[in-house]
Amino acid sequence: MQTEPKKSLVGEEYEVEVGPVAHGGHCIARTAEGQVLFVRHALPGERVIARVTDGEEGARFLRADAVEIRTASKDRVEAPCPFSGPGRCGGCDWQHAAPGAQRRFKGAVIAEQLERLAGLSPEEARWDGTVEPAPGDKVAKGEVPAWRTRVQYAIDDEGQVGLRKHRSHDVQPISHCMIAAPGVSELGIEKRQWPQIATVEAIAATGSHDRQVVLTPKPGGRLPIVELDKPVSVMRVSEKDGSVHRVHGRPFVRERAADRTWRVGNGGFWQVHPKAADLLVEAVMQGLMPKKGDMALDLYCGVGLFAGALAERVGDKGAVLGIESGKRAVEDARHNLQDLDRVRIEHGKVDQILPRTGITDVDLIVLDPPRAGAGKKTVTQLAALTPRRIAYVACDPAALARDLKYFAEAGYVPRRMRAFDLFPMTHHVECVAILEPSGKQR
Repeated sequence: MQTEPKKSLVGEEYEVEVGPVAHGGHCIARTAEGQVLFVRHALPGERVIARVTDGEEGARFLRADAVEIRTASKDRVEAPCPFSGPGRCGGCDWQHAAPGAQRRFKGAVIAEQLERLAGLSPEEARWDGTVEPAPGDKVAKGEVPAWRTRVQYAIDDEGQVGLRKHRSHDVQPISHCMIAAPGVSELGIEKRQWPQIATVEAIAATGSHDRQVVLTPKPGGRLPIVELDKPVSVMRVSEKDGSVHRVHGRPFVRERAADRTWRVGNGGFWQVHPKAADLLVEAVMQGLMPKKGDMALDLYCGVGLFAGALAERVGDKGAVLGIESGKRAVEDARHNLQDLDRVRIEHGKVDQILPRTGITDVDLIVLDPPRAGAGKKTVTQLAALTPRRIAYVACDPAALARDLKYFAEAGYVPRRMRAFDLFPMTHHVECVAILEPSGKQR
């Protein structure tokens, strides 16, 4: 017997009191009937009219936008960006919140994830509860730091530049992105038409004048002649397999951090905030306190940022092994660190490569895993190497909390934790946790 489809509640409106902020850039509220709503464009303590954007009768929760503010929070500001708001650009989550409030909200989310998933209070995580702004990002209400050195623009059916709407493939046309770094904005991408193109990713390197655009054509589409306001190299994403190929100029950009120049090819991963690489290296090295002669691991090492910083500190009698699954990133890491013969970079997945190395103990470990985290298997492998200290760099507090629980089960606990607001106006936050054996005097 076929069941009747459940009634969609999209478009229904509820007047609600807004509760705490939740992981993902929204707040929690409940209807008079007890139905849970995840409400965007609202702030804790407000009374709003929430319009459902996703969900049906009987669902565990509904997604909604605050379309009318009946009682406003003192933390509310008028969104500086003209393209922000319900049903519009999904790139930012907190344009309507004062900068200091944004950091408080992120801190509350980290604390909630630590408690719920790791069973840790901020005190037990050795975290002071604050989210630190990057240097230069402490701005006044109504101001927006221009920090994003990599922006992926979406192109609509008319070839106009925009950004994706929240949880949608629909495009919000824009004339300017306020969080884009000056090196991106000065290219003039928004002023041009991009027929037959699906996305344009703009990259502005930090510490050099390198600029790059990575074009993804629509199926069967042809590349336009790219003429922008500043010189750029041009890359193309293959329709066949998603690989990236050079069209014009260098196939890489040069980033500057930790007193070295880093080649990053084919639109590969690099921290998006211009201050992030130096800030994270400093936090990791201060936490690990490397010594001459140490043996260290840099896992999920990308183009070698932490491996290079470690190698400088462990000296000629030390050794650093980096492991990275991206083939192009491995090539870049080997190029970037070719002057340091104490560094070796291996290509493959961490949980597969590590057992093959024959390494049975190390002094220090840095891991900067993807958003999903390292996972229990890898955490267990790392703890078995009995490192003196571990630095865990995390871009998702939920994944960090899950892995901290696994580390605790394996005998490692936080010695210090810091959180950084490297993604202003969004819900994203970066954390660095320093771990050591639980039996050590704290």
